[in-house]
Amino acid sequence: MNKNQYKWVVLLMLSLIWGSSFILMKKALLGLTPVQVGAFRILITAVFLLLIGFKSLKKIKKEQWKYVFYSALLGTLFPSFLFAFAVDKIDSSIASILNSLTPFNTLIVGVLVFGFLFQKKQIAGILIGLLGTLILILKGADLNPNQNYWFALFPIISSIGYAFNVNIIKKHLQDLEPIAITTGNFILIIIPALLVLAFTGFFSSFELNETTEPALFYITILAIVGTGFAKIMFNKLIQISSPIFSSSVTYLIPIVAVMWGILDGEKLSLIQLVAGVIILFGVYLVNKKK
Repeated sequence: MNKNQYKWVVLLMLSLIWGSSFILMKKALLGLTPVQVGAFRILITAVFLLLIGFKSLKKIKKEQWKYVFYSALLGTLFPSFLFAFAVDKIDSSIASILNSLTPFNTLIVGVLVFGFLFQKKQIAGILIGLLGTLILILKGADLNPNQNYWFALFPIISSIGYAFNVNIIKKHLQDLEPIAITTGNFILIIIPALLVLAFTGFFSSFELNETTEPALFYITILAIVGTGFAKIMFNKLIQISSPIFSSSVTYLIPIVAVMWGILDGEKLSLIQLVAGVIILFGVYLVNKKK
């Protein structure tokens, strides 16, 4: 398998894993609060990564730690909580759709902050992908008029954080092993996650019961597979491709997430399926060679 084929395999695997993450969050929120979902996701992932990647930390140079920290905040800590609150208030499929703004923000951040150059066809692909996203959002709002769409701002804010994250890794952590970046990320945010739980009274009020036990099961799967393994894969993808190609995974995630949403009783129209095809065409244009 050559490099070009490999990056597409990783992209598709990430789409399946992260596309399934939203329904896992939704199920976990049946027994946990958004704050608990965000914090547990971080803590369980951190323990898992310490077990498999502790030795990789020594490969992080002193001057690289600040970039690992920025990556941890913008690409992991804040989005973990923001998405939990979003999925608690709007359909999981809609939250995943809003996440597809990431490539657009990656383009803007890359050009304005990091000095990266992009081709015109990439901009066209992103805009076509955003058109598909807009159709999905508007139709979703039409089908679910009672949902609080102010919480739709949270995935949008997260997408900006993701945009900074992929550009930081591409420019400053390109030569660092993906598992070292990922393990370093979670080591740095263990304490903040514990503090959040402490200040929200978790340690004095939480108890295991028939509601919280399955919720912990879902969040454990989300943490180990949807966050631990997936973050390592994503960091690798950034290194073997471009920031725009890497963030294109957010175009494919909604397709998987929407399918899970249908199985869970969320509404989906024919127009939304057409919008999914438009999104895929945008991905094709973004990555099409001359």
